[in-house]
Amino acid sequence: MPKWITNNRLYDLAQRGQRLTPWYAVIVLGFVMVMSQSLFAIPAQVVKWGLGGFSEAGEINLPPWQAGLLTGLELAMGFGGLVLLVWLWVWRYEKRAFSTLGFERRSVLQQYGRGLLIGLLAFSGSVGLMALFGYAAPEAGDPTRMGLAALGGVLFIFLLGWLIQGAAEEVLTRGWMLPVLGARYRPWVGILISSLFFAIMHGLNPNLSILALVNLALYGLFAALYALREESLWGICAFHSIWNWAQGNLFGMSVSGQNTGVGTLFDLMESGPDWFTGGAFGPEGGLAVTIVLVLSSALILVWPKSDQAS
Repeated sequence: MPKWITNNRLYDLAQRGQRLTPWYAVIVLGFVMVMSQSLFAIPAQVVKWGLGGFSEAGEINLPPWQAGLLTGLELAMGFGGLVLLVWLWVWRYEKRAFSTLGFERRSVLQQYGRGLLIGLLAFSGSVGLMALFGYAAPEAGDPTRMGLAALGGVLFIFLLGWLIQGAAEEVLTRGWMLPVLGARYRPWVGILISSLFFAIMHGLNPNLSILALVNLALYGLFAALYALREESLWGICAFHSIWNWAQGNLFGMSVSGQNTGVGTLFDLMESGPDWFTGGAFGPEGGLAVTIVLVLSSALILVWPKSDQAS
């Protein structure tokens, strides 16, 4: 196992507190936090319903900018609540600062910008694979929710929603679970449990398949390697956020089985077999994403030494 996996700054940061949470408490608390996050989003959901934001079929029927604003706020409040719960546990029980979750101030802009670029290229690569085999094509969608007409909503949901949603899931799994379990037990324990937990926490998403679960676990492995390689959470937070935004609001595909209904800059339709394109779950349920995640994980292993380590 590479030295940067077994001897990593993220483990050192986790050990700055007075105690490390045991594995069984990490798992139980993780599920409690995930189940509780929806409570924080209730105010935004109430406002959305109050504005008549849903049709009888359950689809959002607000103008794109309003849909983007309210959906972004819903994501921000719900997943912001998840970050709050993790921070409260780390602060009150483990007795350490929020920055020890991988948010040190060194090379922030460089790592975050690099994560945005790599995440956008990675998901675009998945779409490119589908297009290469003729399995992705433009779709004739609602013109009021496409292109420039949807730009306001697309920007709102990215800045208010996906930036926080992506970061929150990384804070829980790669910022807290991975280094705590890796420092208290063995690095492979942290990588394995955090990756499997990430897959299972999406287990109630609609249209889930076996391959989708495998891909979610593969993403967890990739994200763990990415965070450990950079010895920081900034880059993988950016990667996660731009990946989801590109999936749902750049290319107009389902995000882990869900459709935001906000609008999209390009509206693409998966036209090939579900085992390759992901079908109703979205690309994360197909072989195209499997290939990209496997290749991306392999590339991490030859990535030059991190900014933090140097």
